[in-house]
Amino acid sequence: QVQLVESGGGLVQPGGSLRLSCAASTTIFDIYRVGWYRQAPGKQRELVATITSGGSTNYADSVRGRFTISRDNTNKNTVYLQMNSLKPEDTAVYYCNVVSTVGSYWGQGTQVTVSS
Repeated sequence: QVQLVESGGGLVQPGGSLRLSCAASTTIFDIYRVGWYRQAPGKQRELVATITSGGSTNYADSVRGRFTISRDNTNKNTVYLQMNSLKPEDTAVYYCNVVSTVGSYWGQGTQVTVSS
């Protein structure tokens, strides 16, 4: 069974940076798209950023220009989310999602808190 493990969350001051990582427990074949989503208290889960197998990226308007999604060049089962210029409204639990031809997988989430 595939497991996704996110890491890199934590507490950071406004304007700071964090890098989230998402690693799969086993090799996932035929990955179509990998993405990061987030869910703040009392709100629905929302898309943050996605990257396709071909390298095309998509970002939510609220994070475009501040966040960067990327995949590890040597281990395609690892994906990152570089978050810069963090704002208090970025506070949420961040989830990794992998979509392949055989299924969709979610991680357990990592908490990101932006506060002074």
